[in-house]
Amino acid sequence: MKRAFKYRFYPTDAQAAELSRTFGCVRKVYNLALEARTDAWKSRRERVGYNATSAMLTAWKKTEELAFLSEVSSVPLQQVLRHLQTAFTNFFAGRARYPRFKAKKKSRKSAEYTASGFRFREGTLTLAKMAEPLGIVWSRPLPQGVKPSTVTVSQDAAGRWFVSLLCEDPDVRPLPAGGDAVGVDAGLEHLLTLSTGEKVTNPRHERRDRKRLAKAQRELSRKAKGDGSNRAKGRRKVARIHARIADRRRDGLHKLTTRLVRDNQVVVIEDLTVENMLKNHALARAISDAAWSEFRQMLEYKAGWYGREVIVVDRWFPSSKLCSACGTVAEAMPLNVRMWTCGCGTTHDRDVNAAKNLLAAGLAVSACGAGVRPQRDSSRSGPSALKQETPRREP
Repeated sequence: MKRAFKYRFYPTDAQAAELSRTFGCVRKVYNLALEARTDAWKSRRERVGYNATSAMLTAWKKTEELAFLSEVSSVPLQQVLRHLQTAFTNFFAGRARYPRFKAKKKSRKSAEYTASGFRFREGTLTLAKMAEPLGIVWSRPLPQGVKPSTVTVSQDAAGRWFVSLLCEDPDVRPLPAGGDAVGVDAGLEHLLTLSTGEKVTNPRHERRDRKRLAKAQRELSRKAKGDGSNRAKGRRKVARIHARIADRRRDGLHKLTTRLVRDNQVVVIEDLTVENMLKNHALARAISDAAWSEFRQMLEYKAGWYGREVIVVDRWFPSSKLCSACGTVAEAMPLNVRMWTCGCGTTHDRDVNAAKNLLAAGLAVSACGAGVRPQRDSSRSGPSALKQETPRREP
C-alpha cells in the first residue's frame, strides 16, 4: 500500500529561491500547455495529448522568451504535463470540470519530483539542481528500509514549506475481521452521533480563533492593494490563523476516523450534499467548520487501508423522521426538534435515532448486494441503494 508521509522543512535562502523559480516555471508550463490544448480544440477540433505537449516544452525551452525554463529541473515540468493530462482525462470521463489556469497568488505552490529528480540516502533528501539536502524535521520515521518513489515539495499561504514522500508502507495491512458495525450521523450541535448512543462534541475550531481572524482581516483590508510588502505581511498573518485552524481540525478528524475504522468492521454514513447545504448562509460557516466532506474522505481511504467497509446511504433516506422502533415516518421534523415521541410511544433523541436508522439501512443494503454508494451520474454502474429507502411522498 502506497502512503504519503508529509514533513515540514526549512530551506536555505538558495534552496528557497530555487524552489520559488521551480514553482513559477511549473505554473507557466501548465498554463502554456492548457492554452495550447484549448486553442487546438477550438480552432482545429484537434485533441493534443501529453506527448505533443512534451514536444512543445522542448521547443519552448529553445526560445529566447522561455529560455528560463531550462534553469530549473525538467522533472517537475514533465510531471505537471502529466497532471494536466490526468485533468483532461477526468474531464472527458465526466468526473471533473474543465481544467482552469493557475493563478500566481491563488494556486497551490508545488512541484513533484520522480526518482530521477532527487537523491535519498541515509535519511537525507537532496533535490535536483541543489547542492545540499533539505533541512527536514523528521517528526515521525519512515517505514524501515523503504525509499520514496515520488517527492512533492510545496509552500502554503502562510509561508511554511512541506515535503511529501510517497512510499510503499508495509505496516499498512488489513486488520483482523470483526463483527462490529456502527451508524454515524453528522451534525452541528454534536459533530458525530453514533448508533451506540455516543456523541462526539463539535470542537468548533473556527470559533476559537474568530476574533483573532477578524482582527487580522480588518488590518489586511486597510493595506493598500498591490504587491507591497505590507499587504504581503497582512496576507501571511491571515493565512497563519487559517492554517492554525485547519491543522487543529485535520488532527481531530484523523484521530476520530482512525478510531472508527479500527473499532468497527462496517461504518455507515449518510451521503450529504455539502455543496448545496453551504447555500444556507445561516449555517454555511458552521458546516464549513465541521468539515463533513473531509471526514468522509479520510474514513473511506482508511477503510481501504485496513480492510473495512464504508456504506453510504442515499441522501433522501428519512433517517431523522423514521422511528427506529416501529418504522413509522413522521410528517415533519424541523431542525429545532431534538427530541420527539412516536405514535408507538417511543421517545427518540433525533440524532441517535438517525444513526440507528442509517445503520439498519446500510446493513440491509450490504446484505442484498446494492451498491455501497448512491449513484450520482449515469457513468456509475451497479444497483442503487435507493431500493432500501422509504418511498418519498409526492406533493
